[in-house]
Amino acid sequence: MKITVHAVGRMKTGPERELADRYFERFARSGPAVGLEFAGIVEIPESRGQSADERRREEAQKLQAQLQPGSVLILLDERGKSVSSEDLAARIGQLRDSGRKALVVAIGGADGHDRSLREQADLVLSFGALTWPHQLVRVMLGEQLYRISTILSGHPYHRS
Repeated sequence: MKITVHAVGRMKTGPERELADRYFERFARSGPAVGLEFAGIVEIPESRGQSADERRREEAQKLQAQLQPGSVLILLDERGKSVSSEDLAARIGQLRDSGRKALVVAIGGADGHDRSLREQADLVLSFGALTWPHQLVRVMLGEQLYRISTILSGHPYHRS
């Protein structure tokens, strides 16, 4: 299953980017052994719409235009469901085993995701009730994708 990260906004050069890149590279190396292929990060610019609703709507349209039919969509959103790493790994493993070919994990812009996307998503996932800066969300997502591949392979990186 190919996994793509869709992000609103660009990651600036700096220590956060280096750390995020490190985890995404680890995932890219470890994922294929468990049937997960890292297809990369697609960045789109933040909308310049006048209102938050307009910005969310424009950003959602750009994501929807890139979704392939049958893709699984996971949105990262502070109002989403909080799950354990083991539960997320099991869910992604089940999707892979059921023959799903593509998964998109979407990081929204400063205004979050449009309601239409939240309704369409297979999972709205939260990294906790706190609001996180975009750069740290990318680091945490990269680490979790790497952790998922290690959980699915039985590697001792994740100690439960």
